[in-house]
This record gives sequence, structure tokens and C-alpha cells, in this order.
Amino acid sequence: MNDNFSRLLHFQPSLLVSLTHDVLHIVLAVAIIVVGWWVSNRVGVMFAKALARTHADPTLAPMLAAMGTWAVRVLAFVAALSEIGIATASVLAVLGAAGLAIGLALQGTLQNIAAGMMLLMLRPFRVGDVIEGSGAAAGIVREVGLFTTRIERSDGNAVFVPNSQIWSNPVINYSSGGTQRIEVEVGLAQRKDVDAAMGELKKLVADEPRVLTGSTLAPVISVADYPDDGGATLRIAAWVRSPDASLTSGDLHERAQAALEQAGCAVAA
Repeated sequence: MNDNFSRLLHFQPSLLVSLTHDVLHIVLAVAIIVVGWWVSNRVGVMFAKALARTHADPTLAPMLAAMGTWAVRVLAFVAALSEIGIATASVLAVLGAAGLAIGLALQGTLQNIAAGMMLLMLRPFRVGDVIEGSGAAAGIVREVGLFTTRIERSDGNAVFVPNSQIWSNPVINYSSGGTQRIEVEVGLAQRKDVDAAMGELKKLVADEPRVLTGSTLAPVISVADYPDDGGATLRIAAWVRSPDASLTSGDLHERAQAALEQAGCAVAA
């Protein structure tokens, strides 16, 4: 009886030390993941700011920032596994086998990544270019990511197109041919004239030979703002050839004001 009691007294401190040791390693592993995740976000922000200061191509900046972010996260995950006593070599082998299986299951996703890299290396278009491809891939390129390309359509809506769809289909780059977007704003004195004014502006733009047309380059007439004075601000967004941009913008503004006054719509001073 005394021997059992003595063994228990010796066993409890060793068990407590072992549990404390294990809990400490688990807490450290969790802390490594949390800190690594925070650092990865900071690295992504620093990448973006550094690329912005160097005037790097905005098409490449989002992908480089994402790659830097995930590289730090992977290192933090491996360090956390090592902290709790898991052999990282075995983990990397398992991850490699799992990656192969996942890669076979996600061939479409990997195709998007490969296509995104090809788009960044060969540069058939850049951020800000106007392109037209198959399906919904028509509008202004806003971002080329690892998986999708974000395109702003002429109606202002954003479309996320898989990179593989863009890469495997013909794409027309209107910007490479010297196309530029202009915006002209006209103020109305009375909000009730908005519908009539928009109709007049649509006629005006349709009769302007310098304004390009088509499904992708179609001009858009919209309400830009409703000021507190009871009026409204209308916006004409149109695509023209780059040499015509400076003159067309001023001409459209003058002709728009004249057309609205002739139609009986009071123009804001």
C-alpha cells in the first residue's frame, strides 16, 4: 500500500510536467500560426505598397502580393507542425501525395493558375485595357488574379472570368489599337428632367461619328449624382480613338448643353 502511494506521488509530478510541456508546445504552435497569418497579411500589404512605389505593372502586382502572402503562411504552418513534434519531412511527403491527388481532382483550377501566369508573362493585355473575348469577357480589365480576371463591363458591373477561358479563346484588345475612354458630365437644374435629358444625350452620342460603338465599346449615359440643390448630374462615358479624345470631350460637353437647352431641360449654372 505504501509502495503504491509512493509511486503515485512520483508519477503525478512527472505527468504534470509532461502535460505542461505538451500544452506549452501547442500554445506556441497556435501562436506561430496566428502571428504568421498576421505577418503574411502585412507582407502582402508591403508588397503592394512597394510595387506601387516602383510603378510596377498593375497587372503583375496583385499576383506577386498573393504569392508572398501565401508563402509566409505555408512557412508558418510548417513551423507550427515542427513545434508540436511532427516531422516536417513526413508532412511534406504527405502533402506532396495529397497535392497530387488534389491536383488531379482540381485540374480546372490548376488550369486557371497556369493561364494566369501565362497572361502575366506574355501580357496580351494590361490593367485598364479594353478587351473583348468569349462569353462575359468583355470590358475594362481591372485585375488579373491567380484564378480569375476581374473585368468591369460597360454597365458598371464586375465580371470574374476564369483565366483559362480567356487564355484558350481569342481576345480583342481595343486599347492596343489606340482606344481611350472619355467621360463628360452635364449638370441639370431640375431633377424632373432626368429622363428627357438622358434621351437627348443618347441621341447626341449616337449621332457623333467619333464615338465608337459595339457591344463592348457601347457608350453609357447614366446619372452620376443627385446634388442637394434639387438638380442632377448626368455622365456620358464613351470610347473614342486616342487622337480624338481631347477634342471630343470638349465638343460633347458643349453640344450636350446646347441639346438639353433646346429640348427644354434647364442646365445647371
